Amino acid sequence: REPHPKTFVGEGKLAEILEAAQSLNAQLVLFSEDLSPAQERNIEGALNRRVLSRTGLILEIFAQRARTHEGQLQVELAQIQHSASRLVRGWTHLDRQRGGMGAGLGGAGETQLEADQRLLAARRKKLSERLARVRRQRAQSRRSRKRSETPTIALAGYTNAGKSSLFNRLTQGEVYAADQLFATLDPTLRQLNLPIVGRAILSDTVGFIRDLPHALVEAFKATLEEVAEADLILHVVDAAAPELDSRIQEVNDVLMEIGAESVPQLLVYNKIDALHEPFQALTRNRAGLPTAIATSCLTGFGLDLLEQTIAELLADQVIETTVLLAPHQGLARARCFELAEVREESANEAGEISLRLRIEKKNMARLETVLATG
Repeated sequence: REPHPKTFVGEGKLAEILEAAQSLNAQLVLFSEDLSPAQERNIEGALNRRVLSRTGLILEIFAQRARTHEGQLQVELAQIQHSASRLVRGWTHLDRQRGGMGAGLGGAGETQLEADQRLLAARRKKLSERLARVRRQRAQSRRSRKRSETPTIALAGYTNAGKSSLFNRLTQGEVYAADQLFATLDPTLRQLNLPIVGRAILSDTVGFIRDLPHALVEAFKATLEEVAEADLILHVVDAAAPELDSRIQEVNDVLMEIGAESVPQLLVYNKIDALHEPFQALTRNRAGLPTAIATSCLTGFGLDLLEQTIAELLADQVIETTVLLAPHQGLARARCFELAEVREESANEAGEISLRLRIEKKNMARLETVLATG
């Protein structure tokens, strides 16, 4: 209830931890809570073992998972931000280095600790500059997609909810997916062809977790901006996970932190095959808009419906109309199939073709130009 200011736990509990570590020959002690730098040092001194707090452990996992250059830069920056106040490599080497050319000619120099802090500050500045370039490149790519009117869909969700598996099933991609925390760190974008809407971009992102360390949110800003700038967020949820509601709220809290709370969202209850109770395949709100859908990447259940639902949410300016084409308007017919979803096609005795279309308004304007030219 009241953490000890020096060692987080009391002396008796610390003695129990030491006894357990000795009996198990454990070289590493993990704390599920965050420790202050002083607490971490004091506990390490008492246990004579390495100690990792919650944030430290998450950073270690991130360091193992990062594969691309960008991902490694982001993780290193987060580690530097975390370790800046934890610069302790021992207690005997932190004496001041003597300044000056000869004995007694100079004052006290900088301590080893100060030298380490200076080196870290320089490295942090260099990493921040590199990641700033990455952010500019990503912003330029997003502007290009917006100019071409290509919608972007971002996957977000609690870690190990099945985002990368869903990404692979929808795009026939080969993003690394495994039953482990933070399997995917590196942002990946792939093309997705949707009914009505046509070409869209699907992006996979890092998984969220309760109280995601602020250093990680800052370091992964370039990646998380893909979520904040998306046209639609697929909030992927492990339907069979315990504490389901709290995990959904944790993800929404992170989305709010990165400025993505206003982006339209569709809840995707994944891993539905693990449930042994009835579930609703598609849920709509009072306005008739889809709000939640059930899927299974393992069995493929709901994936086709998911694509149709994404298209419905993106194509909010879709109209239904019927066009009548003369027999010689083959090019116009081809454009109808290219720009719209053809619901019904029929021909009369004169050879005229009637097409019932479901089409976005912007594409209808393009089609009308083709029809006008014959």
